[in-house]
Amino acid sequence: MKLYFKYVSILLKSQMEYRTSFILLSIGQFFVPFLIFLSLLMFFQRFPNIGGWSLYEVALCYSVIHIAFSLSECFARGFDSFSSIVINGDFDRILVRPLSTVLQVLGSKFEFTRIGRLAQSIIVLIFALININMDWNIFKVITLLLMIISGIFIFVGIYMLGAALCFWTIEGLEVINIFTDGGREMSQYPLSIYKEWVRKFFTFVIPFGTVNYLPLMFILGKNNATSIDYMFIPLAGVLFIIPCLFVWRFGVKHYKSTGS
Repeated sequence: MKLYFKYVSILLKSQMEYRTSFILLSIGQFFVPFLIFLSLLMFFQRFPNIGGWSLYEVALCYSVIHIAFSLSECFARGFDSFSSIVINGDFDRILVRPLSTVLQVLGSKFEFTRIGRLAQSIIVLIFALININMDWNIFKVITLLLMIISGIFIFVGIYMLGAALCFWTIEGLEVINIFTDGGREMSQYPLSIYKEWVRKFFTFVIPFGTVNYLPLMFILGKNNATSIDYMFIPLAGVLFIIPCLFVWRFGVKHYKSTGS
């Protein structure tokens, strides 16, 4: 981990060399999701709730998934842009180093401008928590933190799967965006508003339901979800990284150099 933070320090310093560009990009990252949230606000001006969920409950759902997405996009950007590493032959150099390929790819690129998206998401989170009338306790606080951590692991896992496909296709596949950008957009609303097959897919295959639905019902006390067992459901999302690591290692073993 010491080496990873060294990567973070070096790339942060390099990006801060162009501070004006960094600030403008960060501001842009703030307003892009803000417009999405603004459309959400306008929707609730017309309808009192969506599937039994109020504005503030959906805002809580929205903020959790966007916090997780912004952090994963910032610190796992190396996997998202992995196709360029393969095409340029840089992965050959990664393989000859006595270090984990996962660590080196993670440390190859960071997008610190995502701090704008993160700041906007935190503001929405505070807005939701202030307006939701509920009794907080240590278990619910832990559940909320686990939801964010689980979301980070799921997004990183999806990025890793997309990167692993580059070992066979070289170019990154846009289909992965269905599960990153699409998963983010879908998970900013409670899963209960979607059809059953969608709920099952995004609970048992891509486990976003363990981030923004089942534990959220426990926090809000919906549908009699009062059992403390709900607090540990986000851990299923964390475990999603394990099969992704196996796929990554399988891809590394079958990697063939481009010769560039």
